[in-house]
Amino acid sequence: MERNIRTNGVLVTAIVSISFAATLIRLADAPAIAIAGYRMLFSTLLLLPLVLSSRSTLEELAGLNTGDVALLAVSGLFLAIHFISWIASIFLTGVTSSIVLVTMTPLFVAIFSILVLKERVPVLFWIGLAMAAAGAFTIGGGDLFAGGIRWKGDLLALLGAVAAGGYFIVGGRLRKRLSLLAYVFPVYLASTIFIFAAALSWQVPVKGYNGKMDVYALLLAIVCQIMGHTLFNWALKHVKATFVTLGVLGEPVGASIIAYIFLGEIPLPREVAGGLLILAGLF
Repeated sequence: MERNIRTNGVLVTAIVSISFAATLIRLADAPAIAIAGYRMLFSTLLLLPLVLSSRSTLEELAGLNTGDVALLAVSGLFLAIHFISWIASIFLTGVTSSIVLVTMTPLFVAIFSILVLKERVPVLFWIGLAMAAAGAFTIGGGDLFAGGIRWKGDLLALLGAVAAGGYFIVGGRLRKRLSLLAYVFPVYLASTIFIFAAALSWQVPVKGYNGKMDVYALLLAIVCQIMGHTLFNWALKHVKATFVTLGVLGEPVGASIIAYIFLGEIPLPREVAGGLLILAGLF
């Protein structure tokens, strides 16, 4: 019972923490790939003293085999794709649309389990999938017919959800045998390298922005990454990946409220209707 209370408390803390991400990203006001890169760079640097001061973590890292290193790199790649695409979506569509669509991660985790792991699912799953798909069409289709660029942000948010699904699946496998620090530090480091490599390849400048971006990127690292994603990774060792991803269902509500308070953004009717369908389907 005590363990369940602790795990649930950690998940609630993580959900509240990640709910601030969309607003902090908007306030950072810089290219998405730069925000993603500095978010992961600051997160890696914040963890570095903990890693260096932990003998057991250093021994774990030194004992990693080639297969483990490859999986850690894959996890970092998924995380990089997730942040680049999702952060870009925040600037193209509404906060509510972006958050609700990216929380479809559990669906992609479940579909992977069905297609690859050959797991059997009840009829109720297909009903939920249909509801979530209808909600996504309500948001994305409405944005497409309305014209403009919001639909592009919707697609990027969905890409972010797919990438996050891969990140949680690989992470769930690795966290069964690696400690929290031995897992998240190399993954965050790999993600940082992949993001800055992409920025270099796409010729997106990562320097020369005002200090405001650095402040918000640091807040993203502390609040959303360390207190959010890292705690989700802690939970992966204690509960199934699907349960952890379902925990993020509280994020759209929190993120929408925070966006209204700090950005004055009110969700469109189709965002509310589609979002409720998606959340009901996921639940």
